[in-house]
Amino acid sequence: MSARLNEFQNATVGMSVGMTEVLLLQPFNYAKNMTQQQQPISLNPATMYRGVSANCVNMGSCTMIQFVVGGKLQSILKGGDPNQKIAPLQEMACGIGAGLTSALVGGPLELIMIQQQRKGGSSLSTFKTIATPELFYRGLMGMAVREALWTCGYLSIPPIVRGYLMTNYAETFDSNEKARIPASLLGGLFACYLTQPFDTVKTCMQGDIEKQMYGSFTQTAKKLYGDSGIPGFYRGATFRYGRMVCAVFIMDSLKELIGPLLYPSAYQD
Repeated sequence: MSARLNEFQNATVGMSVGMTEVLLLQPFNYAKNMTQQQQPISLNPATMYRGVSANCVNMGSCTMIQFVVGGKLQSILKGGDPNQKIAPLQEMACGIGAGLTSALVGGPLELIMIQQQRKGGSSLSTFKTIATPELFYRGLMGMAVREALWTCGYLSIPPIVRGYLMTNYAETFDSNEKARIPASLLGGLFACYLTQPFDTVKTCMQGDIEKQMYGSFTQTAKKLYGDSGIPGFYRGATFRYGRMVCAVFIMDSLKELIGPLLYPSAYQD
């Protein structure tokens, strides 16, 4: 997201960044979802990429929304001056607000992807199955919390960490590229382990739309804790952290590359 870009420009950058990340890292997402639901993992690429169309639409549209909302919030806080600095907590608040908004779109799309990963079938047939008032927003609470903290982790944390390292350790981190790796590790750590319990509850709920094992958000959390204790909430965390570190690095790099590439005039001071 950038306060230098208007809503349409932020949307196109966000869509491009989100879809690129999905196409590169779908196997991590598949393995994480299967582990959370205690299902076997297939190494067949065709199986790993089940639901990738829905996930591309999901991540593309969610990232688009996050860039638009986050950029707008930044612009408001900066008083319309893109060169104005805002406090780290304000930066994080922009990411959280953007993530909460995107969950309304991402929840149903992720439900389609998870159902396809478990049962196969096309996106259209799966959509017809879940297009009921009872199922459409199943797992929304977990999705909303996850997206709020995830968006903060990839949009807000890396610029804060990069700025801190380049200011306080300028001899070691004398460029964005050098500071990007530790920023990605910290952003991925923040985004993964704070959100993992909410993501696990959401994934279990969305994988079991028949409610044979998992009912409401609270019932699912109680069952996970009763079956496995705290570790039950962190199933698949290794795959998710691997994906998130790569994703934060990719998305932090691409949002700085694609914006000036598509809209160079917006970055001329």
